[in-house]
Amino acid sequence: MLRRWSLALAVLMGLVSFSAPADAGQCVGRFANPITDICWECAFPMAIGSVTFLSQGQDDTTNPGGFLCFCNGTFGVKFSFWEPIRRVDVTRSPYCFVSLGGISLDPGIRAPEGEVREQKDDTKQSFYQVHWYTDPVMYYTEILLDDPCMETGSFDVAYMTEVDPTWSDDDLTALLEPETYLFGSPIAQAACAGDCVLSSLGFGSNLLFWCAGCNGSIYPFNGHVQAHVSAIQASSLLVERMTAKLHREGLMWGTTGDDAMCGYYLQPVMDKTQYKYTMLYPVAQTDKINGQCCQPYGRSSALWGAGKMIPYTGEDFAYEIFRKRNCCMGANLGDLPQ
Repeated sequence: MLRRWSLALAVLMGLVSFSAPADAGQCVGRFANPITDICWECAFPMAIGSVTFLSQGQDDTTNPGGFLCFCNGTFGVKFSFWEPIRRVDVTRSPYCFVSLGGISLDPGIRAPEGEVREQKDDTKQSFYQVHWYTDPVMYYTEILLDDPCMETGSFDVAYMTEVDPTWSDDDLTALLEPETYLFGSPIAQAACAGDCVLSSLGFGSNLLFWCAGCNGSIYPFNGHVQAHVSAIQASSLLVERMTAKLHREGLMWGTTGDDAMCGYYLQPVMDKTQYKYTMLYPVAQTDKINGQCCQPYGRSSALWGAGKMIPYTGEDFAYEIFRKRNCCMGANLGDLPQ
């Protein structure tokens, strides 16, 4: 599937046009420096078995107990860490690739523009497009050498919502995910207040899988934000939604717990606790608040997002996603799916 998206991008690149950020509405962005623009503290804690040996004051989940593991006929050691594996653009302008330095494509395929709409009750709704990149930073920067637990590959565009008809169509989304009606009810949404509290203190609850903590609702799996509080909150919500959507489509897999020791496993309902994220653009989130420069899915953006939305040049966003990895290091893991 990812190869098909890469092929589609290669075709579209033949139609590429480069934009110089001058007038409002044009595409802006920046190539992130993988060394200085990424919150590397987010790769911690690291643990062997259930014993954490490098914490750095970062959020973590429970690790499998024991020390030794066994995969494909060989023994290994249970190891856990947080790996930067995906990059996400959230943009108002269709085909504007924020993470590629503000490159704008013109493939001749129309897609809805992003917008923020004022409602009669003084609330706001919004819509954004999203681009999803494979970004195994540890692998291509060779930060860790010869580690079979790392995802391999290269930086590449894997998904563009502009060519996904469900991303801008609530009715089509609900047809494919009918549970949207159930989890959009006032009772279901009221339960998300509890998930917001949990996300603010640590990680959200997987029992409330339809909630994105303080950012809103995981459903529907499209670009319409029904409760737009701020651009940071809305873009964070769409990062979480996109992750959940790709889990549902079988493009993102489970990587934590005993089941992940010998390889990834299918996980159609996203485990929120295996993800953290950090902003890359418009402001690299490298300054620490309470010792941290990344956050679990669902945490309120009120504190860490302050001052990170810049009029005109900083109303589109790029984020780096870290994923928790429990792995049998040293064992024969074979070829893992990417």
